[in-house]
Amino acid sequence: MSKAETTDKDLDMRPYYDFSGGVRGKYVRRFAGSCKVVELEPDVAEVFPDAASVNETPRDVIAARAAKPEAR
Repeated sequence: MSKAETTDKDLDMRPYYDFSGGVRGKYVRRFAGSCKVVELEPDVAEVFPDAASVNETPRDVIAARAAKPEAR
């Protein structure tokens, strides 16, 4: 089911969900300053399937830029 096909009924809470032991905002501080979420387009996600592969390419670009003398 695509997002376009989602109905209000699909978004309703089910009666068997039990959040009585849940803690609101339990992990919010952990992620507030250190976590950046980036949504990859499907074609990019096929090439970079995990965090390690996503991070490798920008690091290579950073290293290449640092090694190359600045052209003026």
